[in-house]
Amino acid sequence: MGGTDKLGHVIAGRPLLAWSIDALTTVPEIDRVVVVTAAERVAEIQTAPWLQPEVVAVVAGGPRRHESVAAGLAALDGLDGLPATEPPGLADRIVLVHDAARPLVSTALVRGVLEAAARGGAAIPVLPIAETVKRVENGKVAATLDRDELATAQTPQGVRRGLLRSAFTTFPPVGPETWTDEAALLEACRITVHAIPGESSNLKVTVPGDLDRVRSALGGATAGSDTAGGAIARIGIGSDSHPFGPGTPLALGGIEVAGSYRLHGHSDGDVALHAVADALLGAAAMGDLGRVFPAGPATPRGIASRELLGEVGRRLSAAGWHISSVDLTIVAARPRLSGLLDEMRDAIAATLEVPAEVVSVKASSGNLAGMEGAGRGISASAVASIDRSP
Repeated sequence: MGGTDKLGHVIAGRPLLAWSIDALTTVPEIDRVVVVTAAERVAEIQTAPWLQPEVVAVVAGGPRRHESVAAGLAALDGLDGLPATEPPGLADRIVLVHDAARPLVSTALVRGVLEAAARGGAAIPVLPIAETVKRVENGKVAATLDRDELATAQTPQGVRRGLLRSAFTTFPPVGPETWTDEAALLEACRITVHAIPGESSNLKVTVPGDLDRVRSALGGATAGSDTAGGAIARIGIGSDSHPFGPGTPLALGGIEVAGSYRLHGHSDGDVALHAVADALLGAAAMGDLGRVFPAGPATPRGIASRELLGEVGRRLSAAGWHISSVDLTIVAARPRLSGLLDEMRDAIAATLEVPAEVVSVKASSGNLAGMEGAGRGISASAVASIDRSP
């Protein structure tokens, strides 16, 4: 790469590493991600605004790939209190190792590796070799190899956690052996590695020209370009509903409605802001509100939804996204909302730090239908559009 840091190269407003992490965290089956990097970059990545909540640790790696993989596994083990204890079934969970320079891996391929590793213990994606392969010795062709028996390996490579730990016990990471990928280590331990079809689009950025291919793929796959300025535009849809619960006041659309019962929920129950947040997160492919802010110490009970929506706005901004429109519809037989819609619009705009004309808030009585029409709760739906320059 001519001495440049390919993982820090900015594509559509975000570093390549961010795209690679997103490709994994958008797969629902992925619970946690550990980023293994050079020691001098740990602090920088730990505080990166684009880091997804699924990233539970950023740790320093080693001079060789398998040493870095071992460091990542040790970080997961440390989070789970291993090896002191081994809860039932934990050893059978699948660990994926993915090249940070492969930002275009598909959800289907990740799931394919997970399923194959769960069935057989270990699996990798491979691509057949189309060209004729020669063995060259001293500048001369020595033999033509049978390409039908050859394939190139990709990532993610998946293996049951217990098998990977056992392999590192057999061949300690600091030992003299060097393994170019996890499959090679497992093969040395006589652990069967199953092969599944890889994807030609699962490019590993290796030379400067690869960045142009990634830029083109992400620009097309993430939304298509408009005909005017080439800006990348995306649209997301969000919805939420909550029944009324005990207590007052009602939090709705970023304001408090005195004299009305609050909505039941882990937060303050503001379905309108939840719908807007989910629409924005969906447009940016950043997951959903429950995944980004799971119930727990970081998201305490009763937290104001304006705090959550504000954080969503900041994450989009850090990723280079600009909020171009928010269209919100609230369905409620009670309370009457017609006189409150402008105040809600202004509150949402202020929370997202966008002009008021970007936000539209509408209301319907529910026409006596469903929970909302019967006055037992409130629902909301939102459509949001975002854009950024390529």
